[in-house]
Amino acid sequence: MTPRQAHCQPHRQARWQARRQRGAALLLLVAVLGLGAASLLISAFGRKTGEAERQQRTLDTLAQAREALLGFAAVNGRLPRPAASALDGRERAADCADDAACSGFLPWVALGVAGSDAWGKLLRYSVTPEMARAPIVSFSAVANRVVLERDARGEFAFVAGQALCDVSVECLPVVLFSQGKDHYGTAASGVTQINTARGNLDEAANDRASRSFIARPATDNAALPGGAFDDMLTWITLPTLYQRMRAARNLP
Repeated sequence: MTPRQAHCQPHRQARWQARRQRGAALLLLVAVLGLGAASLLISAFGRKTGEAERQQRTLDTLAQAREALLGFAAVNGRLPRPAASALDGRERAADCADDAACSGFLPWVALGVAGSDAWGKLLRYSVTPEMARAPIVSFSAVANRVVLERDARGEFAFVAGQALCDVSVECLPVVLFSQGKDHYGTAASGVTQINTARGNLDEAANDRASRSFIARPATDNAALPGGAFDDMLTWITLPTLYQRMRAARNLP
């Protein structure tokens, strides 16, 4: 090694070490940024997954309640009346005087199922008064619950039932639903959730409905016709109800 090379060697090593340190710092920065981005993605994905799981659990609870209603009708020759109160899941003792009296909360004790959704809200339930009395006379009883949706223009259209229900035009014997995560609903403790949204007309309509209900895809877009919406509905058709009751030989 020449004197010049010997003189340059420490400088080269210093520059090499400096570059190495800068490279290590850059790699560390990239790693930290990557971890931060991953944490944000995991957090966002976790929130979305958690909400999706609650929605699925609520759908499962509604399906179990629907099946329990069919089983109750097969055994008792009628559908149950609504729950006695938000704290009493037995069915009301008195016969339904009208549509409003036959709308309330799912009678979870009478059915032996969960009475609330995954957000801790009581499931809502509305049954045609004639279908909550035994015996149901199939050739004359008129189911009168209907479900509507909004078309592309925001106008209402029937999903199930018609404007006029009679023996020849079948409407629904029963509708049940969850009021979703936000806005309306009653907790299992009996506390009513205050609606803090504006313009959610379709949720408000379902909250006070006794015969006509609205089903729509969930949205938080308040500008859409009917406003924000997260109710989850299901129902039983008259042929399905009668088929189950006939199989049990409990339909005149």
